[in-house]
Amino acid sequence: MSIPVILASASPRRRELLTLVGIPHEVRPADIDETLFPGESPVGHSERLARGKAHAIAARAGDAVVIAADTIVVVDGDILGKPVDTADAVAMLRRLSGRTHRVHTGVAMCRAGRMVHDVVTSMVSFTPLADTTIEWYVGTGEPLDKAGGYAIQGAGGAFVQTVRGSVSSIVGLPLHTVVRLAADLGCRFAAVG
Repeated sequence: MSIPVILASASPRRRELLTLVGIPHEVRPADIDETLFPGESPVGHSERLARGKAHAIAARAGDAVVIAADTIVVVDGDILGKPVDTADAVAMLRRLSGRTHRVHTGVAMCRAGRMVHDVVTSMVSFTPLADTTIEWYVGTGEPLDKAGGYAIQGAGGAFVQTVRGSVSSIVGLPLHTVVRLAADLGCRFAAVG
C-alpha cells in the first residue's frame, strides 16, 4: 500500500503487530479524555475511545489512513484498566484467577474524512493463580501498563487456559479487522490484503 499509515497509539504492542504483518506506519499518539461516561457500556466505551483517537489524529493526517484502537478487559461488568500500582495489579489478577473474562478492542480507521469502526470481543479463561504466582508476576513489572494487569503475549500468557476469539485483538489490535476496515475505506495492504 503506497498510502501512508498513521497509528494513533503509543502502544509498542500495536506497533509490533503492524510491523509483523508488513504494514509500514508512522506513530502519532492521540491524547484524549478516556473517562467512562455514566451508563456507558464497556463495548460502547471501547468503540467511543477508538473513534475519538482516530478523529483527533485524522484532522491533520492529509490522505493518510489513521488506525486507532482501545482495548479493555471486563469481568463482572467492571472495566479493568491499567493498574494504578502493584496492589491494584494484584487485586486485578485475583479477580481474573480461575475465571473467564471478556476483552473488547475497539478499532477505528479514518481516511479523507471517512471513518469506519468496529469492536472485537474475545473471551479469555485463566487458570487458578496462587498468591505466590501473582506476587511473582507483579514483581516482573509486566502487568503495570497492561489493561487487566496482564500481557497475553508475555509471561502472563502462562495463565491463559483458553481463548475464544482474536489473539491479536487481546494483544491490542485485531489485524483481521484492520484489513477488513481498510478495504471498506478502499485501501489494501499489500502484505496481508
